[in-house]
Amino acid sequence: MSESSGSSEPAPAVAASGATGPLLVVSAHAGDFVWRAGGALALTAAAGHRAKVVCLSFGERGESAAAWREGRSLAEIKALRRDEAERAAGELGAEIEFFDAGDYPLIETPELTDRLVRVHREVEPAVVLTHTLADPYNGDHPAAARMALQARILAQAVGYDAPGDPLGAPPVFLFEPHQPEQCDFKPDTLLDISPVFDRKRKAMECLRAQQHMWDYYTDLARRRGVQLKRNAGPNLGLHHSCMAEAYVRLYPQTTAVLA
Repeated sequence: MSESSGSSEPAPAVAASGATGPLLVVSAHAGDFVWRAGGALALTAAAGHRAKVVCLSFGERGESAAAWREGRSLAEIKALRRDEAERAAGELGAEIEFFDAGDYPLIETPELTDRLVRVHREVEPAVVLTHTLADPYNGDHPAAARMALQARILAQAVGYDAPGDPLGAPPVFLFEPHQPEQCDFKPDTLLDISPVFDRKRKAMECLRAQQHMWDYYTDLARRRGVQLKRNAGPNLGLHHSCMAEAYVRLYPQTTAVLA
């Protein structure tokens, strides 16, 4: 990000709070929602809104290396990752649902998409968060994103056969992948998670199968916080040491005022 005031690059927008209504996060694996959207979930819950996570898999095959090396069985690893994710969601104030669809690979199916349609109709989210549509390191992530986006579209269709009313048009934000430069990720939204970062850190520490990620995502939040302060400008009452999450908004913002 250029530090020159004459840069032609648009500065990322700065969001001051979590969702203004129910928040739905579609996560490929049991840990993804914590690293990438834990702050958004905690802010939403703290504001008194519903925060819901769908984990399509437990990350049992591809993201549980330590447990495999300990000689645990597949069933034991699934139970371990489920327990970790449930405790992490509890720290964030979020609900969590597991589809147990398997990982490495996570296979896209009409049945999984239909289940996500039903979740969209039931939650009626004000905002949806999911993965980027490109990730050369992990095909499960874009697979989850494609199903989440298809489900959102189908949930809007009056004639789609699922309980509930047709969905409106909740904005979709793609959260930051582990290696953003390789995933065509250029953030345009920075979310200030300073007031709830302690909750996000506690949630991260529930994921003992991936301890190597704790400090990585703490450092990333700090770096994004520096960018948030630079883009917000002075006198906005931001924390001295900001922590932030980065997102890309998928659909255009609709507004009557440019701000």
